[in-house]
Amino acid sequence: MADGPDDWEVPVRAQPQPDDYVFDLDQALDAVVGLTARVPPDAFTAGTLGTERSGNGVVIRDDGIVLTIGYLVTEAEEVWLTTNRGRAVPGHVLGYDQTTGFGLVQALGPLGVPALRPGYGRAAPPGTEIVVAGAGGRGRSLAGQIVARQEFAGYWEYLLDEAIFTAPAHPHWGGTAVIGPAGDLLGIGSLQIQHQAEGGRVLPLNMVVPIDLLEPIFDDLMTLGRADQPPRPWLGLFATDAEGRVVVVGFAGNGPARRAELREGDAVLAVDGVEIADLAGFFRAVWALGEAGVEVPLTLDREGDVFDVRIRSADRARALKAAKLH
Repeated sequence: MADGPDDWEVPVRAQPQPDDYVFDLDQALDAVVGLTARVPPDAFTAGTLGTERSGNGVVIRDDGIVLTIGYLVTEAEEVWLTTNRGRAVPGHVLGYDQTTGFGLVQALGPLGVPALRPGYGRAAPPGTEIVVAGAGGRGRSLAGQIVARQEFAGYWEYLLDEAIFTAPAHPHWGGTAVIGPAGDLLGIGSLQIQHQAEGGRVLPLNMVVPIDLLEPIFDDLMTLGRADQPPRPWLGLFATDAEGRVVVVGFAGNGPARRAELREGDAVLAVDGVEIADLAGFFRAVWALGEAGVEVPLTLDREGDVFDVRIRSADRARALKAAKLH
């Protein structure tokens, strides 16, 4: 999965300029490295995320710990990290957190770049001037600002209570570093979304995972490869908000929802008798039932036929290939 071409550069007028910041801009940008990953064709995520993935990562410790967005390295059997000066070093996936979306990689050789220290993303309000940094220095980085902080629900059973949204949108967003006014790391780029602005204009934004979510799970990712908490129930479906309803639009492999014979177009009306109004409410209602393996009662509307179905949930992580040891 690549979210941008190899031969591109941010227009000079949109690039960050050293005189505009109180920190050493070029030193901060050197902490951002290119990341490529290769995933085996039989991996669970190969069909949706691809077998060749590229993006960015951020060196956050002097011992070569790199923070990235986890979909780049999920099920990866080979990872390479490349600095702005062209040094290429193999990496080992330490862990991936399904809840936040963060991934950690250990560089298996010296990168020779400074670390970018984590800050406090939740302390940065809308209007905060930031740099969205991709690997490649100023030419692949954007001067921008935080435009919103709000809930984000992703169709793949993913929810952040408060995500950061930035503009202008970085064209190669996966794993970018969002750097705050003090030169610290405020978050990691995850997605590009389309925002309906005033006057009917469509404004592309980047959705960013706040760095604050890393500290509570960091030690677990380093030692266990995952957060040390009960896994959430997973249905293996893709869903979206549509005209006040939550509608199934696809499935993740042969997961629980497909095995229960749900269909694309099914509308979820209730979870265990609790009416559902939106995607975030749907996910929260499912997760409130217990941990992975719990039975999930759904009320569905299929082309006017309303009926109940019970789905035995699963642990999403069990469908994924574990990282190879080095």
